[in-house]
Amino acid sequence: MEKADLRADEGDPRVDFRGTFVNPEDPQFRAVREELTHRSCCRRQGIRYIRDEMMYPTRVYLSWSLLAVAVIPVSLGEMYTSLLNVKQAIGVERKLIDYLRTYIDHESERLEDIKRFYAKVSDLHTGLYQGPATAMANPLVAFSLIKRLHSEWLNVVHSNEALENTQALRSSYKEEEGDLPKLEDLQGAAKGLMRLQDVYALQVASLVRGRFQRVTNGEPIDVYLPAVSVALSGDDCFLVGKVAYEQEDYYHSVQWLEESVRLFRGTGGEWSPENAGTLEDALDHLAFSHFKTGNVSYALSLSQELLHRDPMNGRVSQNVEKYEKLLLSSPPISIRVDGLRRPDSSHLRTRDTYERLCQTKGSQQPMQFENPRLFCDYFTNGNPQLLLLPVRREVLSLQPYVVLYHNFITDTEAEDIKRTSHPGLKRSVVAAGENQATAEYRISKSAWLKDTSHSTVGKLEHKISMLTGLNVKHPFGEHLQVVNYGIGGHYEPHFDHATSPSSPVFKLKTGNRVATFMIYLSSVEAGGSTAFIYANFSVPVVEKAAIFWWNLHRNGQGDADTLHAGCPVLIGDKWVANKWIHEHGQEFQHRCSLDPEE
Repeated sequence: MEKADLRADEGDPRVDFRGTFVNPEDPQFRAVREELTHRSCCRRQGIRYIRDEMMYPTRVYLSWSLLAVAVIPVSLGEMYTSLLNVKQAIGVERKLIDYLRTYIDHESERLEDIKRFYAKVSDLHTGLYQGPATAMANPLVAFSLIKRLHSEWLNVVHSNEALENTQALRSSYKEEEGDLPKLEDLQGAAKGLMRLQDVYALQVASLVRGRFQRVTNGEPIDVYLPAVSVALSGDDCFLVGKVAYEQEDYYHSVQWLEESVRLFRGTGGEWSPENAGTLEDALDHLAFSHFKTGNVSYALSLSQELLHRDPMNGRVSQNVEKYEKLLLSSPPISIRVDGLRRPDSSHLRTRDTYERLCQTKGSQQPMQFENPRLFCDYFTNGNPQLLLLPVRREVLSLQPYVVLYHNFITDTEAEDIKRTSHPGLKRSVVAAGENQATAEYRISKSAWLKDTSHSTVGKLEHKISMLTGLNVKHPFGEHLQVVNYGIGGHYEPHFDHATSPSSPVFKLKTGNRVATFMIYLSSVEAGGSTAFIYANFSVPVVEKAAIFWWNLHRNGQGDADTLHAGCPVLIGDKWVANKWIHEHGQEFQHRCSLDPEE
């Protein structure tokens, strides 16, 4: 097992390597806590800290490569799966800023008192005590000296005020702890950045500078130019690289750790108290990442640099010897960072098509949209209620049949739906046999709204029924599902209809999902398109519009051409509402065909 730095446990040292709680009074727990405290103090004082690798045999696994500590988070976080929750975290940090301001004010007052005492005593030593010897013959002077040495210095040196200020800050922090991101949130956010890097072919070096660029014909091209640009630090890059590293994803760890090392070097390798990593940590992880990609010569070079900075590190010294022996037995190879090959996907066979469609943002396949059979019109569906206010319809595809209804929902209605869904938002799930489970390939939160949840829900369902001519009342239509995407939020290629008889879709006992009606409740600045994989086109997010398609052929069989995906959101806060309509209840609205092949 390779290295997962011991600092990963610092959030709660009570968790042992099996993820269970240990007794805080246990000697091993105290030893770990003392080591973490000592390590932090050493860093603040600029002292090179060397850990005895055999100190914790029950917690630490050793290999000649890197040291590893198994880390199991105490609780699972889901903040990263919904941008609404990420925005709410801003309020939490505002509170923390206020607490820190109070702490600084109290500490400033304490330090001013100490400075005043220092100035008073210093003045005595540069003035009165440097004068004639008769000064000490004054009993008042002698008394004040004795009193000061006996009690005043004692009060200053042993004052609890600093501890009280620190404890007050920690107590305030603990009050907000439940609303703070968990370890899974940090990992999920890092994976979101790597997902955006992959799907949109973004340069890591550009991301680090706050730019969203890909290389086209050897030149960096802006995929999107954000209104606000935020650069990442060496520690930011280290944490992203470390998440990849701990998943044995060396393709990503090399790229992010290279940037981390570059940025740490740019600051002279100085450590800041808020950082989780150092230049040494980044070099350590980067060296082994290069070794795992086959670049032994560069792994050796980085390890030698690390050993120069930390000459007493026996593990790194052993690595250097191993690398040198490997290079003697086989010719060295050098792999540039931009020459790394991304691993093939074992679960997503349509990855290349999916990513290409996400990158083109709906502008691909001109011939598709030049098809004379595709058209735009004002649509009433023969419903008298729509005669005075028809809906603008855009037919996007005939196979599968996909249409876009412009201005389907108003701003007020969209806000009503989003606001009503807030209390019920939970991590989105996917079908897992007869049950449902969360999955990495769907990153969002969702809530289900009944038509009684808000008058707008019933109003929208009535409008859906008028446009489609279908019975959308529960149970013939599922309740309205509202979805908010998270950091790099996406939903990889999938079918909306059930493909297995054991699917939870059949729990309503109203057949399969015959059609999908999806409403865009918000706009996004970049990304978030809906990509139809086999049909080879994608639809960008169109605020206030709705998209409709048939999932089943008229014979009841699933339409393979409806395989679709929600592309990762690059910039923006994506909200959608899904209305899935089932087969039963549509006997007179959507008749079966006499042709079994149709």
